[in-house]
Amino acid sequence: MGAELVEARIAQMERTTSESRVKVRMDLDGTGASHISTTVPFFDHMLTALAKHSLIDLSVEAEGDTHIDVHHTVEDTAIVIGEVLATALGDKRGIRRFGEATVPLDEALAHAVVDLSGRPYMVHSGEPEGQQYHLIGGHFTGSMTRHVFESITYHSGICLHMRLLAGRDPHHIVEAQFKAFARALRSAAESDPRTDEIPSTKGAL
Repeated sequence: MGAELVEARIAQMERTTSESRVKVRMDLDGTGASHISTTVPFFDHMLTALAKHSLIDLSVEAEGDTHIDVHHTVEDTAIVIGEVLATALGDKRGIRRFGEATVPLDEALAHAVVDLSGRPYMVHSGEPEGQQYHLIGGHFTGSMTRHVFESITYHSGICLHMRLLAGRDPHHIVEAQFKAFARALRSAAESDPRTDEIPSTKGAL
């Protein structure tokens, strides 16, 4: 089934395949409350940070064939998050549309820019060579960071530019990016008190 709108800016979706079962509920006007259980501990940590710093209430329950690899469960969870985000945003009337954030985590520094454009596009740069091979928390490979953002971007129809400006510790490198994305998304999705129109010269996003 596809994502369904529960009420204004609240959406949910359950998706089952032969590789995973994922259930997500999202409230864009929340307080950052979260209930995250994906069976991938480091990914749980990142999604908890995403909820906290975006002020999006987020509930995620996922399980899959992690005895093979975490790839399917992580990717499918990101797909569902993207679908639910797109549905919760609705026609995007009265939102700011653009958001930007630069977030440090000790030696790591990440910069994210979000455009809730309706056109999926992602630019991801700056991670040091070798980051993609690091196994973080015993389960999550560094290469999954980009893949999560790609999946969310494609399925939510947003544009994301993510740059890692500095970083050495693999955990910090990933977490700074998730927090920067969260803060940029928070700014882009929040209501603009000066207008209730769709923020596009085309009249649609």
